[in-house]
Order: sequence, then structure tokens, then C-alpha cells
Amino acid sequence: MLKVAIVGASGYTGLELIRILHCHPEVAVTCLTSEQSAGKSISDIFPTLRGRCDLLLENLEPVRIAEKADLVFTALPHKAAMEVVPTFLKLGKKVVDLSADYRLSDPAVYGEWYEPHMNPAYLKKAVYGLPEIRRSKIKGAKLVANPGCYPTSIILGLAPLLKKGLIRTQSIIADSASGVTGAGRSAKVDSLYCEVNEGYKAYGVGGIHRHTPEIEQELSLLAGVSLKVTFTPHLVPMDRGILSTIYAAPLNELTTAKLINLYEEFYEGEPFVRVLPHGRLPSTSFVRGSNFCDIAPMIDTRTGRIIVVSAIDNLVKGASGQAVQNMNLICGFPETTGLDALALFP
Repeated sequence: MLKVAIVGASGYTGLELIRILHCHPEVAVTCLTSEQSAGKSISDIFPTLRGRCDLLLENLEPVRIAEKADLVFTALPHKAAMEVVPTFLKLGKKVVDLSADYRLSDPAVYGEWYEPHMNPAYLKKAVYGLPEIRRSKIKGAKLVANPGCYPTSIILGLAPLLKKGLIRTQSIIADSASGVTGAGRSAKVDSLYCEVNEGYKAYGVGGIHRHTPEIEQELSLLAGVSLKVTFTPHLVPMDRGILSTIYAAPLNELTTAKLINLYEEFYEGEPFVRVLPHGRLPSTSFVRGSNFCDIAPMIDTRTGRIIVVSAIDNLVKGASGQAVQNMNLICGFPETTGLDALALFP
């Protein structure tokens, strides 16, 4: 039985990790931490867990935590993760980090978008944890950088086109809409009910959202050339989910039928990517609570432009579900273990 610690368990991603791992036959959650709620039971913080997971939350003491776990999920804000991840690694623990601290391979880029990195040598050692693209490198990795939610929806939506060299790499536009849980559980004015309800707004406009370099890094690797994207996130008055609508210009004439065939071949055998048939479009309602990414590629016959729509649950495939998928690969478990739950509908 694999012993697992969740560092930063009192947030939404921590809760989602507990929910998923509770049904994992090969895992025992042995340690949960929270700096603000140490000493309280996790079920006092999240009553949904009462009678199923009542562990006491502990202070973040890496050496003590390492004594209780074989693998550590770090569900911490950026900077807080890089302060403890090296210690876990030096103590021989495997780490799946859900922060942004190890997603960018270039320390200069990280410094430009965040702040100077405290341990840049680890950036080259971390494996970007998008299984559909990096499965072979994830297997056996010691440090996996779990992708961001927006990047997951956009990279999976564009990977077949870039890998096959079918689109103009300097004309990509991605509009993405996220539920409020994407902002985390901390109290923020912009996340208050009265601020969000009955509203729909863009934010991080003009290429300033911190997921932008992550998206560009991974898309550039797929394309084999450096590229930039126009990425605009939006906030939707719903709890969870991300819907991305991506626009690209094809290099040659394509049809929707050819695009669907391309995507079906590219993602053949992938357990969590569903390419929808012609005439069907993704909805966050159809992936809610699941680890699925639904994708629909098509041609706008009037303009000739390619449109790709993708949907994920930002807390599952966009965070904790993908983290468990990575854990399964690292530890040699069947990749879908613990992740077979169907979407919640309605």
C-alpha cells in the first residue's frame, strides 16, 4: 500500500485529492497539512468527509511528513512549494507538485512571470505531467510538475494540429472560461457571490495571465518552433469547469471530417480524452467531477479557420485527477486506477 501525504490539504485541490484517493485501492492517505488549520480534523473543514476521512491536519514539517509517506502531493501556492519540494526529494520521496513552481523549464522565464526561483536546478529535473504527451517520461519520475488547468485544456486541444504541422503557429487564439474554484478557496473580493453571480467577465487580458508562458512552452515543444498565443481567460458564475475555444489558421484545406479522424487517431487508446462526433460539442456539464477532457475540432466553412472546443473539470483533469493519473504512472499502477468515476449530471 502506497502511503501518501497531501501538503496543503485545506484547499479545493486538496479536498479533491482526498475524494479521489479515498477510492484508490493501492493508496492510503497518511498525512494532511494546513498551516492555518493545523490541529483540526479535515472533516471539520470539509464536512463532506465526515466518517470517511477524519485525519488531523498538521503543520508543514517536511522531515516529519516524509516519515509518514512514500509520495507527496504539494497543493501549495507558488513559492511555498519550492520551499519544501527539494527537502522531500532529498529524503527520497516522490513528489507531484500542483503549483506552478516546476512547470517552466527556464528559470529566467519563471523569474519574469513570478519571481526568482529558489532552486532552479530542479526545473530541468522536473517532468511536465501531461500524460497524453509525456507519458514515457512521467513513468519513474521523481518530480512531476502537474499542469495548470487552462494549459491542460488548450494543449490537449491543439496537440494533434501542432504535432502534424497543420496550422500557422503565429495565429493561435484561445478564449477560456473557468468556474470560480479556479481562484482557490482563499477569501477574495473578486470571488464573492455578489461579485460573481449573474456576471461573466474577462481577466488577465493582454497576455498577462501567468499560464501564458506555460501554454507557449508546451505548444512550442509540440510544434518544434517557438510560438506565441493570444490567450484570454474568463470567469463564469459556476463552481467548476473550464471550456476553451481555440482558433487557428490551417496551412492547407481541411474538412471537419478529416479533423475528427486526425484527433481520433492521435488520441486513440487515451483513457481520458474523448473526441466527440460531428455535430456534438463539449460542455463542462458533461465532464463535471470526472477526469475526462472532451474535444470537438471543426472547420468554420465561411472563414476556413479551425475551431477546437475542449472541456475539462478544472479541479479534476485540470488539477487533482491529473495529479493522481501522474501518481499512477510514477508508481506503476494502472493509469485509470481511482479515476473511473463518471461525470456528475445534472
